[in-house]
Amino acid sequence: MDTSFLPEYLELLVKNWLSWNQSKQYAVELAEILVQKNVDKIKDMFDGRLSFGTAGLRAEMSPGFKRMNDLVVVQSAQGLLYYMFSVFGDSLKTSGIIIGYDGRYNSRRFAELTSKVFLKHSVKVYLMNEVCPTPFVAFGIKLYKCCGGVMVTASHNPKNDNGYKVFWKNGAQIISPIDKNIEKSITEHLEPEDIWNTEDIYNNKLLINPLIDLLKHYNNYIDKMLFPNLDKKKTDIIFTYTPMHGVGYPYIKDVFENAKFNPVVVVEEQKDPNPEFPTVPFPNPEEGSALKLAMETANNNHSRIILANDPDADRLAVAERRMKKKGWKIFTGNEVGALLGWWLIHSYKTLHGKTHPKLVIMSSTVSSAILKSMAEIEGIRFEETLTGFKWMGNRAEQLSAEGYTVIYAFEESIGYMCSSEVLDKDGISAAVKISELAIYLESINNTLSSALKFVYELIQNPFLEDNIQSNRSET
Repeated sequence: MDTSFLPEYLELLVKNWLSWNQSKQYAVELAEILVQKNVDKIKDMFDGRLSFGTAGLRAEMSPGFKRMNDLVVVQSAQGLLYYMFSVFGDSLKTSGIIIGYDGRYNSRRFAELTSKVFLKHSVKVYLMNEVCPTPFVAFGIKLYKCCGGVMVTASHNPKNDNGYKVFWKNGAQIISPIDKNIEKSITEHLEPEDIWNTEDIYNNKLLINPLIDLLKHYNNYIDKMLFPNLDKKKTDIIFTYTPMHGVGYPYIKDVFENAKFNPVVVVEEQKDPNPEFPTVPFPNPEEGSALKLAMETANNNHSRIILANDPDADRLAVAERRMKKKGWKIFTGNEVGALLGWWLIHSYKTLHGKTHPKLVIMSSTVSSAILKSMAEIEGIRFEETLTGFKWMGNRAEQLSAEGYTVIYAFEESIGYMCSSEVLDKDGISAAVKISELAIYLESINNTLSSALKFVYELIQNPFLEDNIQSNRSET
């Protein structure tokens, strides 16, 4: 490949990438780019490295050190490995790391390459044997007492993107200075070790598939948060569900069955993982247009509530058929956040008789301040963090260590954490709790929309709570 037209420093970067990338992934694409002699494009792809942002490493899949590809994943895994050894020593080998992946192009490959890097150094690896929700990695770290975890996902990004989300020993996403230390370690271990062939990892005794066991424990966790004495099968509500061509359906199906809900009606066109995302090029359920097929499915099945996870099932969107008007009410993230906040507090009081000052609810600075008002009314603690669940997860873990009980956290971008068992947003448990709330409201002749109005009124007049069982008209 002719690189002579490039500035010397950029030519060296391209040659390094070509020599280190033994998988030859994207080599043809790079050759075509070099033929075009587009220096600006090459600079954008090679000059620098991906850094850990709000959602970890995330970029388009293509050649270059600033893109997602086999080489960048191997370098990232090596940097993570050596930094974890510097922190945990040989206990990393026995405690291990847990790795999951979504249904995007290259996700399984990236997860296997990461596994190979750790297995080569005799580290125990819990590798999911199929696609899974992002919150399962956070949950698995605490369940198996791992030193950390990796989830290969680009969440709701377009199909050409992928990402690399790193969690630490506490089960939360990494924050400073850990992220900067890992990035430094990556630059110190750029040359790949002999890890390109991943076929042999499945014969390694240190590789464990935890998924069946993990799901069993996750269902037990869901059982503990269910509202008592609520017959979830005694309802006329039919829930329509879409995973947006992502990982969510088998897990929603299993969790709902275990929690004794009626089965959801799934959007067939979006039921299975599909890296092409053929019906939603931008698979973000926060965008109302992405729910078009879900609304059609719901209309055809006399369903009045839609639940939608994003492709890695850590976010949840909710819509409800309007009772007096045509069409659908698509709840904003702040609105679902308010409803779940009220419901988690109400559930806690029902289970324990009252609240207490050691209870905590949380939200980020970009979210509605409604939880702060709820906390003041209930006499519990409210915490506000920087944007991103990595901050809320780590703060929740700190508060738990101080003897507090974090029962809820949310962010307006449809992310909800319904306990501190999973220190990250979790679209599966959130779907359970909002469905439970809908069934409870139906039993007292209410809807999600009217309950939302009640919650907002409650903030103005806390003495209204006793009146929620009155029949309220929908706004």
